[in-house]
Amino acid sequence: MKNQLSILGNGKTLSPFRMMEQMNRDLGRFFDGGWPDMQAANSLMEGAFAPSVDVMEDKDQITVKAELPGMAKEDIKISLENGVLSIQGEKKAEKEVKEGGLLRQERSYGSFYRAFTLPAGVDGSKATANYKDGVLELMLPKKEEAKPKAIEISVKG
Repeated sequence: MKNQLSILGNGKTLSPFRMMEQMNRDLGRFFDGGWPDMQAANSLMEGAFAPSVDVMEDKDQITVKAELPGMAKEDIKISLENGVLSIQGEKKAEKEVKEGGLLRQERSYGSFYRAFTLPAGVDGSKATANYKDGVLELMLPKKEEAKPKAIEISVKG
């Protein structure tokens, strides 16, 4: 039994290389989403789910898309204060399984909180939101003075 380890005294053995492989996979799954802010990291560690979010920018606006499948729009709260966009809510678990037993549960439930610092020049008073098919889309237009302007160069000569 060279190069084998007993795990938790249960008699099962696993090679150290296989253990490291498993640990690497587990850590990879844990860190895959990346953490744009510490609130999301804390939520993840507490067992709450953290929805996936895309943030895009073009010359006219910032667009934020968050995946919130299975949530009612009434359970989602959005705020914009001092240049920080906050999205929070609660994904409620389905009713108990009455017939048969639950064999595996991978879907996440619970409260979440995501916060993003927006660039200067976003006009929060003109922000709009749509929620369709489990995807929340926020459109945050830029103020006129924040939009890039082309300057024409005249050549004298």
